[in-house]
Amino acid sequence: MRLLSALSGHLGVELARANLPDLILMDLNLPDISGYDAMTMSRTDPATAHIPVMALSARAIPRDAEWGIQAGFCSYVTKPLNVKEFMNALDVALSCEE
Repeated sequence: MRLLSALSGHLGVELARANLPDLILMDLNLPDISGYDAMTMSRTDPATAHIPVMALSARAIPRDAEWGIQAGFCSYVTKPLNVKEFMNALDVALSCEE
C-alpha cells in the first residue's frame, strides 16, 4: 500500500482526483471543511464517485458511527486506532461496492 496525505479537505479531494486511489481515509474534523462535505464532493465527482471512503474520527459514540455509515462512509474508525479494528475496517472498505 501507498499512503498519500493532504492537509485539508479540498486538497484531499484534489489529490483523490489526480491519483484515483483504491480507498480514501477521511478524517471528519478537517481544517477547512467537514469530512462529510469532502466525502460528498468526492461522491459527486464522476472521477472519484466509485472510490470507497472510510471515516476516521475521535468521536466514539455508537450513534456517530451509525450516522457516518448512513451518510455513505464504508467504514467508521475511531481514534486512537486499534490496529486490529483498523485492519478489519480497511478490509470492509476495500470490499465496498459503489
